[in-house]
Amino acid sequence: MLKTVEIWCLSLGALLLSALLIAAFILSTGNSPFEVFYSLYRGAFGSWFSWQNTLVRAAPLMLTALCTALPARVGLIVIGGEGAMVVGGLTAAITGIAMQDAPSFIVISAMLIVGGGCAGLWILAVGALRHYRNVNETISSLLLNYIAIAVLNFLVVGVLKDPATLNNPSTYSIGDKNMITSIGDSSVHWGLIYGLVVCLAMWFVARRTTFGFAADVTGGNIRAARLVGLPVAKIVLLSCFLGGAAAGLAGVIEIAAIQGRANSSLNAGYGYAGILVAFLARHNPLAIIPYALLLGGIQASGGLLQRAHDLPDATVAVFQGIIFMMILSSEMLYGRIKFLQPKSMMS
Repeated sequence: MLKTVEIWCLSLGALLLSALLIAAFILSTGNSPFEVFYSLYRGAFGSWFSWQNTLVRAAPLMLTALCTALPARVGLIVIGGEGAMVVGGLTAAITGIAMQDAPSFIVISAMLIVGGGCAGLWILAVGALRHYRNVNETISSLLLNYIAIAVLNFLVVGVLKDPATLNNPSTYSIGDKNMITSIGDSSVHWGLIYGLVVCLAMWFVARRTTFGFAADVTGGNIRAARLVGLPVAKIVLLSCFLGGAAAGLAGVIEIAAIQGRANSSLNAGYGYAGILVAFLARHNPLAIIPYALLLGGIQASGGLLQRAHDLPDATVAVFQGIIFMMILSSEMLYGRIKFLQPKSMMS
């Protein structure tokens, strides 16, 4: 119980300190922090239109955050969500183009399976390099991001390019009938439901299954896990695969629910923002949901900040960077707040 309280206290404290630093940054631009924060609220949650924009952005953040959160439970710091999302979206687009004549349900299902599976294998390679060759997973996953983006750019201006897309080189369309539809009359697509379901499913796996318990043991002490006979290699590789597959689904949703074709828009920064969401949630799949809404809201308010306060487009990235730095700094205090530590039997 005290451990949970400590986690929440550190997270909330980091967010409060982030707010103070953001306020100082806003003051340096000549704006009022109160007015800018109010605009942030209006742009993120002030109306149904704002909520729709926030929810659309929160869906991929939920899934890319899992790409960092699930491997972190076995002790790996993987930051390859951006690359996995690109791989998932690109392979989904190729699948959709190749299956144009099939029924839409089959095409969408195939895109989800192929996109998620290929992205899962992409991040599984990171886990394999770490486990079998002791290659640092943070560096390898970061480098794989650049490789995925380079492959995307090569293909969309090469063999997969639709000649009709001159200003923004893109692949051929997957077809309107193969798009994931919106929920009711809103602009929120069913990809949000996919994100929620995957987060809930991964929380159940992490908290209510023997695999989740084994992953926690492996992440806590890999030598102890080996001593008690746990299949460490399978646990590490499966955790990486599941994380990559989740980020790949984010790419599939971006293609099938928004873009309709693969282009440079796949490299939109959701994978990097997902790292922040994962650390804010302390790698808890259930806590990822509210934090994805928070970050999605900040991103959704970017346009309003530009119009109302003449702030540059990079302002949202600065806000996210400040929050990320404070969350990382708060890790140093974990386990050091005396009144939140359990009292020993000897005291």
